[in-house]
Order: sequence, then C-alpha cells, then structure tokens
Amino acid sequence: MKPDNARSDSTPRPRLVPDEPFPSYSYVSGRFPHPTRDPAGHSYGIVPVSSPVPDAKSWRDCRPYLFGLDLFNHGYYWEAHEVWEGLWHAAGRSGLTANFMQALIKLAAAGVKAREARPEGVRRHSRRAAELFQQVAHQLAEGQSSYFGLSLPQLIAFATDIENGSCTLNGLTGAPVEIVFCFVLRPE
Repeated sequence: MKPDNARSDSTPRPRLVPDEPFPSYSYVSGRFPHPTRDPAGHSYGIVPVSSPVPDAKSWRDCRPYLFGLDLFNHGYYWEAHEVWEGLWHAAGRSGLTANFMQALIKLAAAGVKAREARPEGVRRHSRRAAELFQQVAHQLAEGQSSYFGLSLPQLIAFATDIENGSCTLNGLTGAPVEIVFCFVLRPE
C-alpha cells in the first residue's frame, strides 16, 4: 500500500482481478442512475452473488475483497462499498474481520461523500474508518501490523489524513469516474 500523490486518472493503478470488468460509471446520488433500482443503472437486473466468508489468511483467494480494492483504487467508491458490505455480512457483521470490512466500507463512503462535495460526510466516515482500523490493530497478535495484506498503521494514517483534508484531491469535474484520494490500496 503506497501513497500515490499524482492527480490523474491515467496514473497506473494495479488491477488485482483484471478479468472483472468495471461498471460504466461510479454511482453518485443525483448525478447518475441508481445502479440496481433504475432500469438505466449499470447493475440493474443483475442478481447479486453471495459473498464467501472472508478469511484473513487466504485473502489472495478472495475475489470480492480484491475486486473491492480494484473498484476503490479506480474511483468506484459506491461500488467498492457494496462489494465490501457483502463480505461484512458474510463475516457476521461483528468481530475482527467484520470490523476490518466495515472500516473499508467507511473509507469507501468517504470517497462517495467527496464525489458528492459533502466535506462533513468525508470527515465523519474517514474518522470512523480510522477508529475501526485502530480497533482491528489492537485485536491482532503482538507484532502483527497488517491484515488482509494491508498495513493497519498506514490505513489509519490514510483515514486520518482524509479526515484532516490532506489526502482528498481537488478539482473534481463531474466525470462518470473520478479518483478522489491520494493513495492506492496495494496488499502485500
């Protein structure tokens, strides 16, 4: 997971599940059709697939988790939120893995709020993401600082930077897909 300070949608970003296509737009309320409820939505009529129970030890094999990272890194915040929410439900909505998924969901929600130009929502969701990442970090075995391949100290720092306004990119254009954060989530 490395910072990416360039403001350009052409910045090379890794694809973890390259055979999974991206939607035609990233949903922003009031600007684009709701993906599942509107007949013009990018996922209208698609039956959601049940998510597997995510396992921190085999995260490399969890396609929904990896695709959520792809979506997030490429500016599809609402869609990443939806994918990770499926994993959060599969994880039972409580406990270590569920808290981690919920933190990712909050990070994605901050991206949605940034696209909506709602700074208080960005701050609120990023603050909650940092809190949840801290809870996960405290529950890990001594000496363990990463979970699902991501560095928790770095995730906490990213969420805190977003809350403080130092990692949200400016100059949004209203394009169908826009990257709003100055970092890339790269599991190692």
